[in-house]
Amino acid sequence: MILLTPSSDFFQRINKLFLSEQARGLPIKEFLRRNAANGISIGNMVMGMASILCSLNGQHYLACWLVFIGYLLDLADGAVARRLDACSALGAKLDDFADYTTFGIATSLLLRTPHMVDNVLCMCYGLCVFTRVCFFSSGIPFVYKGLPCTYSSAIVVSASLLSGGNTMVLRTTAVILILFMIHGSRFYPHDRVLESQAWKKAVYAGGVLVVFSSIQSVCCVYYLLWGVSYMLFPVSIWKNGKV
Repeated sequence: MILLTPSSDFFQRINKLFLSEQARGLPIKEFLRRNAANGISIGNMVMGMASILCSLNGQHYLACWLVFIGYLLDLADGAVARRLDACSALGAKLDDFADYTTFGIATSLLLRTPHMVDNVLCMCYGLCVFTRVCFFSSGIPFVYKGLPCTYSSAIVVSASLLSGGNTMVLRTTAVILILFMIHGSRFYPHDRVLESQAWKKAVYAGGVLVVFSSIQSVCCVYYLLWGVSYMLFPVSIWKNGKV
């Protein structure tokens, strides 16, 4: 009979194998930590691309719902990156590409109709978002002036669903939002919802619940109020938080 002791060759081999498995696992954990936020940004981009395809295929309802999900992902990626201490230049670029895909192209396509006026408005909206994303990524000091495209997108989607795609409602909404986005004298705080007061985290949690409840009217009203409150009362309501 072979007596197995802690100093035996069998235990030494097991211990060596276990340590080597741990060593191989560390890079994987580090990779996941560094790229968790990037994965969320890519998820946002995927939602935007899927919304674009749905719009082109005439699936307006699904296109709007995918933008809502992208909205939630966009508010989460920065918080995850800072929480995991994984902010990077790559992550910033991915976030910019995702924002323009979801809140620029995908949202502007919701304004598209066979009429030339709506097509021009669609292009103007997309260019406005593109300009904001460029200024944001450049680090220019007035980067936070003008309504962020994330909230503008939430308002467009909500108005589109609540009005049943009414052309006049969407035209009016888009023009107002474009003016708010390019308004250089209007300051909007870069509020970190998931890193701020408890009530703001509750607002975010409510946004998740109403999206997955699939109750259209409740979801649209919720996001419309969320976006409009940020658009009209950015300082009095949304500024007081951790920055």
